[in-house]
Amino acid sequence: MSLTTYKSKRKFNNTPEPDTAVIKGNKQLSFVVQRHKASHLHYDFRLEMEGVLKSWAVPKGPSLNPADKRLAMMVEDHPYNYKDFSGVIPKGNYGAGIVEIWDSGTYTPLTEDKNADNKKLLRAGLKAGNLKFVLKGKKLKGEFALVKIKNKSGDKENTWLLIKHNDKFATDGDYNSEKETAKNSPINKALAEKTAEPVKKKLSIV
Repeated sequence: MSLTTYKSKRKFNNTPEPDTAVIKGNKQLSFVVQRHKASHLHYDFRLEMEGVLKSWAVPKGPSLNPADKRLAMMVEDHPYNYKDFSGVIPKGNYGAGIVEIWDSGTYTPLTEDKNADNKKLLRAGLKAGNLKFVLKGKKLKGEFALVKIKNKSGDKENTWLLIKHNDKFATDGDYNSEKETAKNSPINKALAEKTAEPVKKKLSIV
């Protein structure tokens, strides 16, 4: 797979983001969910596949409630080492803002076959627009699916839905990814400071 689009959007002398090549496949496949405060707060869901991270921007973050069909916009592939990235992307760079790791772990196909190439099964699911897998993370556990949707004309776009399957890890209550973040996380600190700014200005005027 190619990282051409990823590299074309970034100036690596100005951003701490990794600039690495495609790697050989690992025995255990990794996933990561990164919380990203750029122009808008969103979550980036990434699955290791074919030596890169297949990536989706999820505005509302993942959910453990099967009733929640989270919009997931597929974006460019990211390098494998991006799974460990957290920090500040400086102003003037693509995606400028704060990135922090919200969850991480490993994943497998929903149906593993000892007699089949499981990585091939995942690639086939991705190509078909119906990717089913099991997450083994700290927050996200159990069965999930990424399902590609079509517009009215039938043309395929980059629009997918991230859906939790109804298993022992699912919940039927409200699930808010934001409530699963540490209060002292870098993004929460930045949001708190931004909220306090208008109050400080008002007090200084008074």
